[in-house]
Amino acid sequence: MKLILLGAPGSGKGTQANLIAEKYNLPHISTGDIFRENIKNETPLGVKVKAVMNTGDLCPDDLTIEMVKDRLSKDDCKNGYMLDGFPRNLTQAKALDEFATPDVVIDIDVELAKIEHRLVGRRSCPKCAGSFHIDFIGDRQNCPICGEKLIIRKDDNVETVKERLSVYKSQTAPLIDYYKNKNKLRVVNGDQSIDKVFCEIKKVLG
Repeated sequence: MKLILLGAPGSGKGTQANLIAEKYNLPHISTGDIFRENIKNETPLGVKVKAVMNTGDLCPDDLTIEMVKDRLSKDDCKNGYMLDGFPRNLTQAKALDEFATPDVVIDIDVELAKIEHRLVGRRSCPKCAGSFHIDFIGDRQNCPICGEKLIIRKDDNVETVKERLSVYKSQTAPLIDYYKNKNKLRVVNGDQSIDKVFCEIKKVLG
């Protein structure tokens, strides 16, 4: 099974990806992991990526596509895999179709306004790594577990969240129509408990 997992930042995609990988014994392929692995091992692709990242630029599509193609050629992907974070846009999706057409694409759907509330309301503990939400802890300033002062992570501030969701809406959301037109898309309601979302995913995957 060749699976693509779509979902906005904060949709719970990472949690579901881990559950899917474990239950279906699929390699969990994320672009972030591919980048880090190639940079760490100083592969020819990794050297190119590092040079780009050192300038502060985003990795260009052609280099990202080349790295994903290389990763999918490995032995552990012969019987299937799950792509998470790729494709990010239509250029990448069309390129992927040329060397590894997906069997199914699952979109974990949550209204962007609800995602913004989820992310902006998160509070993290720098000591025990606990994560909490103001919906449940109110205006509490200290960690309910260890008492350490809670913080707002840099990527959870209002401006950063709005920017991340704006990028998702403009670049990644068009993939939904692309795969819908190919009859590959299956939409799962992400505004539920983790267990209920995973139950819907299992129904899709059989």
